[in-house]
Amino acid sequence: MADTSDFRNGMTFIWKDDLWEIVDFLHVKPGKGGAFVRTTLKNVREGHELEETFRAGAKVEEVRVERRPHQFLYKDDYGLHFMNTDTYEQFSLPPEQVEGREFLKEGGEAEILFRADTDEPLRTELPQKVELEVVETTPGVKGDTAQGGDKPATLESGVTVDVPLFINEGDVVRVNTKNREYETRVSEAEGPTV
Repeated sequence: MADTSDFRNGMTFIWKDDLWEIVDFLHVKPGKGGAFVRTTLKNVREGHELEETFRAGAKVEEVRVERRPHQFLYKDDYGLHFMNTDTYEQFSLPPEQVEGREFLKEGGEAEILFRADTDEPLRTELPQKVELEVVETTPGVKGDTAQGGDKPATLESGVTVDVPLFINEGDVVRVNTKNREYETRVSEAEGPTV
């Protein structure tokens, strides 16, 4: 058992019959009354956050979690299939357990959080930025520049994001998986050779 003096960012523990990770915490010693710890907690399985206050010395059951690198293989009726890049062990996860799955492409990298004592997969974390090819968008017009409007583009993983007008099919773009926004063009599509 751990208590509030053991709190640190990233610590995972069981609370209210679920697993929570400490995102941020602050020990408070008011002039009157007992000390307490104000925390921001993230639900390990579902990803939502909440603010919670613990009185000083409160006990919690700490749980060890491990991040393991995996490669996305494919999706079928049984779920999304991954391979551990260290052990080559393969397994599948239900789609609702893979946050940001719309940015996964075959061969893409992801980290999966496991509960160390039970080896239960808890959550999938994608890299903050991924590079994907544009497979469908309206063609760019000569004179379109970085200034101006946006247009929708479908990427190779199937997700649609807004991109600048100068982006064409075949271009590879970098997208932020957290805010789902275009960041930059990585490479330009090769045009027809003359």
